[in-house]
Amino acid sequence: MTSDGAGNASGEERRQAVRAKRMRKGLVIVNTGTGKGKTTAAFGVAFRAHGRGMRVGVLQFIKPGTANYGELRAARAAGIHVEGTGDGFTWQSTDLDASAQLARHGWEIAQGYIEGDAFDVLVLDEFTYPLHYGWLETTEVVEWIRAHKPPRMHLVITGRYAPDALIEFADLVTEMRLVKHPFADQGIRAQPGIEY
Repeated sequence: MTSDGAGNASGEERRQAVRAKRMRKGLVIVNTGTGKGKTTAAFGVAFRAHGRGMRVGVLQFIKPGTANYGELRAARAAGIHVEGTGDGFTWQSTDLDASAQLARHGWEIAQGYIEGDAFDVLVLDEFTYPLHYGWLETTEVVEWIRAHKPPRMHLVITGRYAPDALIEFADLVTEMRLVKHPFADQGIRAQPGIEY
C-alpha cells in the first residue's frame, strides 16, 4: 500500500483495505453540542434503518410518553417503537428528584432492551442529560454498555454536554454547533415541522 508524503494511505487505498476486511460492528454514535439537529439526525438514522428492515426503537429520556411531536407521529406511523420516559424539559421541572428517578427508570428500560437484543438500532434520545446532571454515573454506564451491548446493535445517543468518557467510548461523535438561531436572533417562535 502506498502512502502520501505524510505516511497516510491514499483515500482510495484505505477504502479498499476497509472493504477487504468486511468488518461489521454495531456502532455507538453520539450526537452532541449546543446546536439544533441532534434528535433530528438520530431520527434520520432510525428511518434509514427501518427502511432497511431493521428493528428500531427510540427511547426518550426527557420527553414524556404523552409527547406528540411530528417526528414521533411519523415514527409511530412507520412502525418504529417510540417511548418517552421523562417529565418534560428539565429546566422547567418543579421536582428534579422525580426527574432523576424517571431518568434512572428510563435507563433500566434501556438496559432491558439492550440485554434482550430487542432492536438492531436503539436511539437513546437526550440520554446525555442524566449523565451530565449526575443522575447516572457515566463510567458505570459506559462499562455496562461495553459489557452488554450485542455486537451488531447500533446505539445512538443524543443530547448536549456529552461526557468525555462517553465521547472516548463512542465510534462516531458529531457535535452540532450553534451559529445562528431564529428565536435568539430574530424572536421567531419554534416552527411546526421544523422544530417539533
